[in-house]
Amino acid sequence: MSIKKSNFLMLLLVVGALFSCKNEKGSSENKEEEATKKRPNIVFIISDDHAYQAISSYGGRLAEIAPTPNIDRISEEGMRFNNALVTNSICGPSRATILTGKYSHKNGFVDNTIGTKFDFSQQTFGELLQQAGYKTGVLGKLHLGTTPTKGFDYIDILPGQGSYYNPTFVNEEGQYQVEGYATEIITDKAIEWMDGVKNDEEPFMLFLGHKSPHRPWQPGPNELGMYEGVEIPEPETLFDDYSGNREVAALNYMSISDAMKMEQDIKITDQPQAGFNEKQQKAWDSIYDPIIKKFRNDKPTGKDLTRFKYQRYMRDYLASVAGVDKGVGKVLDYLKEAGLDENTIVIYTSDQGFYLGEHGWFDKRWMYKESLKTPLLVKWPGKVKAGTVNNDLVSNLDFAETFLDIAETKIPDDMQGRSLVPVLEGNTPEDWRDAHYYHYYEHPSEHNVRRHYGITTDKYKLIHFYYDMDVWELYDLEKDPNEMQNVYGDPAYDEVKKELHKRLEALRDKYDDNDSLNQKYIEEYKEKVKENPLVEYWKLEPEEMKRLYQEYLEKQK
Repeated sequence: MSIKKSNFLMLLLVVGALFSCKNEKGSSENKEEEATKKRPNIVFIISDDHAYQAISSYGGRLAEIAPTPNIDRISEEGMRFNNALVTNSICGPSRATILTGKYSHKNGFVDNTIGTKFDFSQQTFGELLQQAGYKTGVLGKLHLGTTPTKGFDYIDILPGQGSYYNPTFVNEEGQYQVEGYATEIITDKAIEWMDGVKNDEEPFMLFLGHKSPHRPWQPGPNELGMYEGVEIPEPETLFDDYSGNREVAALNYMSISDAMKMEQDIKITDQPQAGFNEKQQKAWDSIYDPIIKKFRNDKPTGKDLTRFKYQRYMRDYLASVAGVDKGVGKVLDYLKEAGLDENTIVIYTSDQGFYLGEHGWFDKRWMYKESLKTPLLVKWPGKVKAGTVNNDLVSNLDFAETFLDIAETKIPDDMQGRSLVPVLEGNTPEDWRDAHYYHYYEHPSEHNVRRHYGITTDKYKLIHFYYDMDVWELYDLEKDPNEMQNVYGDPAYDEVKKELHKRLEALRDKYDDNDSLNQKYIEEYKEKVKENPLVEYWKLEPEEMKRLYQEYLEKQK
């Protein structure tokens, strides 16, 4: 072979090798670009009645004695919202708003009264995400009176409130029971489902609903007794006397002293816990038997009894929260181990806030701070700056729109909230809301919280109580952050009051809410009671309630 020909062949080999390297590099770059273009997965974790006061990221009196290190990880690696408010502070209606991006009067699910069912024929974020190419799942507590008929590829939910121990689940094939503790079971199911879809081309969205820490606050087997011997700090308003022109608050039946039940809530009972197996009951008794014995020996009364009940309530509540926190940590660890964490948004929230002794209360419902404000923590690698704190007025009304924006799909015009994506990116729009509208409907009810609606700004809160009264309240949130003094009748606030009334009516117009709808829902409530006296269960004698409930269950079959 001639030298010239040999050199020519060598040149061809070199050029071919260069093209080969370039193509391989191009292919690698394309794969990387494709990976970065894949829309993020969404893991939406929503607990039930988890007060922001019981998340250590928010600080406060409980942060040091009852830390939530795993939930705090979301805040440390992402954004904590200090002013996330709900539209209707009660379980089912909050979830209905999250599903639809609409207020209760628009989605039709206004209260938790027995027999109320969410209309799944209406548009939800689930079906819109499916249409956008997402795999969708709903797991754990949903509490909407029925099982989803569309919008989710994977359905595995607790019926109604569900049980802490050995819970029943409902999927597309029917009901079945699982032995164990609900928080742990739901966490394991979440990981199992994500592991099954992680390699699919489509991104996924998981609605992960925990029952805990809902009443009756039954800690899991791994958290039983973890706060025994720990003195839980009392809130400064534990013995609120509802002075300060707050006669509506004084009508409540949700105080720790009066409404918290010794047997169900405080666990002072000789009866076994419903649904427990022998091993679970034995572990339970090892913690609670000494407590019961000491209580019966001490026989506390008056304020001492209230303090005893507060301590028992908080120890069980915080131990239940600890189980949720461990579950969140397990999910976060799985995402990292599976290589999903860099392209998965993790959101932690609750269906609403909750009272941990503030104003002497437990439960929620009111438009006052502790029940209106819900925790909201979001981790989104590459988008949300780690350790960010946001003070904008955001709402559970915004969640559906946010999911759709993340999925890069159209947000329907009839949704009433706004996407949080620009807020998460640190670019809050100039026209972002500066006032939030609230409306609560469930009265008459056991807790005697009147129907009310109102407006919250960064400085003030205006509330209107109605149904069998016409009472207004106004709070100066800067001077009175605990909302102890209603200044509605104070002449010094006449201009503020006038402006807030104007802004409130503007919001009611914007969201298509009005007095005619108020009356409509009152009449519908009265018809419900006629059809089913169980709606007002607190008025019934135990035997009558038991009989009517059995009849109701038979009708449901």
